[in-house]
Amino acid sequence: MSKLNTALLFRCYIWLTETIYSAGYITRQEIDDKWARNTTLNHHNESHIPERTFHNWKNAIQDLFQIIIACDRSRGRAYYIENKDDLKHDDVRAWMLNTLAVNTLISDSQDLKRQILFEKIPSGQLFLAPIIEAMRDKVVLKMTYQSFSKSHPSTFTVKPYCVKVYRQRWYMLGKSELSELRMYSLDRIAELQPTEKHYRLPANFDAETYFAHLVGVSDINRKPTVVTIRVNSEQAPYIRSLPIHDSQQETERNEEYSVFKYCVVLNYEFMQELRAHGSTLQVLEPKKLADKMKKDSVKVAKLYE
Repeated sequence: MSKLNTALLFRCYIWLTETIYSAGYITRQEIDDKWARNTTLNHHNESHIPERTFHNWKNAIQDLFQIIIACDRSRGRAYYIENKDDLKHDDVRAWMLNTLAVNTLISDSQDLKRQILFEKIPSGQLFLAPIIEAMRDKVVLKMTYQSFSKSHPSTFTVKPYCVKVYRQRWYMLGKSELSELRMYSLDRIAELQPTEKHYRLPANFDAETYFAHLVGVSDINRKPTVVTIRVNSEQAPYIRSLPIHDSQQETERNEEYSVFKYCVVLNYEFMQELRAHGSTLQVLEPKKLADKMKKDSVKVAKLYE
């Protein structure tokens, strides 16, 4: 199957999941009616989804996303998401349904494209489906990768551990034959294909734990540091409602300012998050971070002298 067909099939999985999820309960006839009207995915103008295809999609959705599509005979053989409550506590599946469901709505009404604006994500999503399939089947990938820091692409094998999206880019955490675990941006992949080799994911590896102290995707192997910041009362509600990091704790609050504490890796992305708040935010601890922020601020100020 080509990359394009794999990507299209992945979108079909999303469409079927969202169709059933949003309906609550829906019959095969109702699903077929929606499929017949979907001009974006239904390229051959089929009047229905073949029975074998439907069950293949249903099984693939369970394998890839652990979303169980069941049939309730008491409701006239209506299909529903059996573990719907689990989705509310799973960030990956919740993201998939909440974000990609909008794509289905737009597909059904082309006029909406002028009324709904998105942040563009580079073409890396072309490789998202085959990477997820490789993670599922524990298959080693052969990848041609063009790093920003090198003038020529390199080809090597890599074991995909997990995928992560950050700032409009998809990234894969993988272990290659050339180095230890590192991040690869999907939009810098030139070619990707499965090999005949398989690999074992370390028993103690957990993606959520691995990235627990990180903002972004750089310096993934550094140890975390306790950081304390002070934010003025006008900016504090924004940080309170959209935390800079999951470890965020508000330790002090008054009419003039709030103090927040974090346990994070001091990487480029975290410091950029702090800089984005400008003069409304001050680093209190650690001193080395406060000095770094001050030094960078002086450099920026000099650019405008």
